[in-house]
Amino acid sequence: MKNITLAVDEDVLNRVRVVAAARRTSVNAMVREYLSEIADRDDRAAQARANLRALSERSTARIGTQTWTRESLHER
Repeated sequence: MKNITLAVDEDVLNRVRVVAAARRTSVNAMVREYLSEIADRDDRAAQARANLRALSERSTARIGTQTWTRESLHER
């Protein structure tokens, strides 16, 4: 595990320490968890995009000819 150094406003750090204590954890653990969540979310989004791309490549659906105009869509 790597160590990093962060610069955090003292007031913010004091408030986060209170939150961490209420959760019976440490600021360090909270930061680690948050960074893990960001990485996991990004991985899931990338996987979802790859799955969607693969699905569209396998799709047999075809787009028909355009039978409308922009103006006809906005007629009142």
